[in-house]
Amino acid sequence: MPEPGFILSRHWDDVPIRSGPGKLRQLQLSYWVHTRTGPLQVVIDEQTAVCFLPAAQLPQAQTILERHLGRSVHHPAITPVWEARPVELRDFSRQPVVALYFREQRTLYRARDLLGKQGLTPLEADISPADRYLMERFITGPVAVDGSAATETAGDGYRRLRNPRLQPASYAPHFSLLSLDIETSMEGDHLYSIGLLLTHSHSDEREALVLMIGEGDAPADQPYLQFVTDEQQLMEQFLQWFQERNPDIIIGWNVVNFDLRFLQRKADSLRLRLALGRDGSNLEWRQSREDDNHYTVICPGRLIMDGIDTLRSATWNFESFALDAVAHELLGRGKLSEDVDHRGETITEQFLDDKPALAAYNLEDCQLVWDIFCHTRLLDFAIERGRLTGLALDRFGGSVAAFDHRYLPRLHRRGYVAPMLQENPEGVGSPGGYVMDSIPGLYENVLVLDFKSLYPSIMRTFKIDPLARVAGEARLQVLGVTDEPRRDRLETDNPDREQLVAGFNGAVFAKQEALLPDIIGELWAARDQAKAHGNGAMSQAIKIIMNSFYGVLGTPGCRFFDYRLPSSITLRGHQILTRSRQLIEAQGHQVIYGDTDSVFVRASVEEGGDMQQVGRELALYLNQWWREHLDEHYQLQSYLEIEFETHYRKFVMPTIRGAETGSKKRYAGLVATADGDKLVFKGLEAVRTDWTQKAREFQRELYRRVFAGEAFEDYIQQTLEEIRSGACDQQLVYRKRIRRPLAEYQRNVPPHVQAARKADEWLQATGRPPRYERGGWIRYLLTVKGPEPLEHAPSALDYDTYIERQIAPLANGILHFLDTSFEAITARQFGLFG
Repeated sequence: MPEPGFILSRHWDDVPIRSGPGKLRQLQLSYWVHTRTGPLQVVIDEQTAVCFLPAAQLPQAQTILERHLGRSVHHPAITPVWEARPVELRDFSRQPVVALYFREQRTLYRARDLLGKQGLTPLEADISPADRYLMERFITGPVAVDGSAATETAGDGYRRLRNPRLQPASYAPHFSLLSLDIETSMEGDHLYSIGLLLTHSHSDEREALVLMIGEGDAPADQPYLQFVTDEQQLMEQFLQWFQERNPDIIIGWNVVNFDLRFLQRKADSLRLRLALGRDGSNLEWRQSREDDNHYTVICPGRLIMDGIDTLRSATWNFESFALDAVAHELLGRGKLSEDVDHRGETITEQFLDDKPALAAYNLEDCQLVWDIFCHTRLLDFAIERGRLTGLALDRFGGSVAAFDHRYLPRLHRRGYVAPMLQENPEGVGSPGGYVMDSIPGLYENVLVLDFKSLYPSIMRTFKIDPLARVAGEARLQVLGVTDEPRRDRLETDNPDREQLVAGFNGAVFAKQEALLPDIIGELWAARDQAKAHGNGAMSQAIKIIMNSFYGVLGTPGCRFFDYRLPSSITLRGHQILTRSRQLIEAQGHQVIYGDTDSVFVRASVEEGGDMQQVGRELALYLNQWWREHLDEHYQLQSYLEIEFETHYRKFVMPTIRGAETGSKKRYAGLVATADGDKLVFKGLEAVRTDWTQKAREFQRELYRRVFAGEAFEDYIQQTLEEIRSGACDQQLVYRKRIRRPLAEYQRNVPPHVQAARKADEWLQATGRPPRYERGGWIRYLLTVKGPEPLEHAPSALDYDTYIERQIAPLANGILHFLDTSFEAITARQFGLFG
């Protein structure tokens, strides 16, 4: 009976042929699978690498390949170095293609480069063979391994199956996880300790260990602390413990580019193998092309999941992704350090004078990472994303690869191969989402109507799809519609409405050939089911995947990129929002703003009217109108679904600062909830991290008072008095990121860079290394002598500048609608006390 499991990692290599003569090599695939009976390595021997080529280019390609690779000869026991075979497939020009098979994957890459230099077009030559093997079998993360005819052997702590049969499955993995954190000297040359917390995704089992250089016995209340003599023993003890526990997943905070990268350098200097692979193999490092200091890592048989990257992939957002900041926001607690900004000095002091305190700090960092993973259900999210996309759980981003995994096998079964990536595609930068001009003002009873997953529903409704576009072009050729004027009239004068639907910029889509609508439909149904069962992780994963399809089709990094695809999505969105606005206003309401997939409606309702009912009826009316309109004029089933989302009892749409024009993507409102009124800010200073805490608190309280009809003049004066008295100095700290080395800032040096330069000068003057010369986050204050770093700000604060820049503009943003101003109020108050 097939054994279910979940794919942890996938690999390919060109290895010696097991039964072949000489030193011949052939492609081998390797999959590490988590099963209920332990880790399993699946090895698929003697595979062939494949790409495709337009059949018309084959004679020239044969000449090139024979010259450089030798003739395609056959031997009864050996796969040819390369060979061409006919296949029933076509390219996007609807021309037949042939398949080129290679004994080694590296030979395919060499052939791809040789053919490309001669202007030939090898298709799908960039797809990893380990990914292709899975996607063509519709396997994502879960897999069933049928080893009935396979060869089984045992490794050290795992099983190995050769050449079993793989097929899709349903399997919920229970992983063991190791939260890893290290402590080092500030200079980054000495390793002090390694913190380890072994946990399990579906049980309360845990084991903690801190290995630290030192002498003596650990305190009785710290049984997890174990002293070692030096770095050599520290690394050896860690490697031995790691192999014995054999975790499935390593988690941490910047765990790849700090912790593991440091351990790799330390192992190299000690001439040790950092053998963390499940089969005892070394880590495989790959340096980023964009950043010499950024690496990715492959650990055969295990996953490595960085907390920061995983949170971002799940669309979490924080003012700072520092562990202490995220932990405080999510868990209500942080690092065991009173001065997080200077913890480097504290760590060294504790290592020298208080090792138990450092051990507790080290282990708490491991615990914080694990607790964040649990609180946000990050592992559940990653599992569901892997189940849906076919991507490895520790691969972040990868929207294009996820799209390929779902789309390519369906494309092949329709008789097509995918096009090449274009070097300089036409029309990069499609029109963005529609943002209406806002009507600024202070309003009551504003309703927000939101189109549910607008872009995916547009793709699904209007059959926007790469293959459908190609088939639509072919259909137009048959109909003789080739001139631009006739193409431009297809929206209203479609000669074949049963089969074709017009897009924008000359695009037309064949309804029956579209693949994406079915893919989106499957995901949509799965999301509805996930919501019904309370599976928030799966629902979120599906939402992100569906919404990524527009971005994929709009990026030149996608092999299917054609500017007519994304523009047919966004311009259709413009059309839908504009028409919806007209329909709403025809009902007697006023649309004061619209943004991509939402409209903000000032409802025209008698006092005491049921605003919830008005919102629901408006949504019902719009959905019905679109269903009937699309059926009558396009012969399409509408998947557009507008929902009544929010009722703002009070709402402010501000102007652009210093102008009368309404702003965009910036507003605030008061929403009535079961737990009381809730203030909502979007794009305003109260939710912006580049404003001080005091300014943000001031805007929140001022808006609350205005919305509630409470007096606010005394509050403004009180705020000024608090600032000028020094009572809130700690709330006047700016925090900003320096994105480039300090030396690169030459002209118009911004305040945070000025503060950073002063900080580094002060640090060097006191015998300490500079902290900001390569960039980073800095906290600073505005003083009478300009910006000064929080570490060393001896000058008095410039309170007048704070009031001018941080308080006055926020007050005027809403007072403008009350026919008063910050200046008028403060002048009046000054007159009373002058």
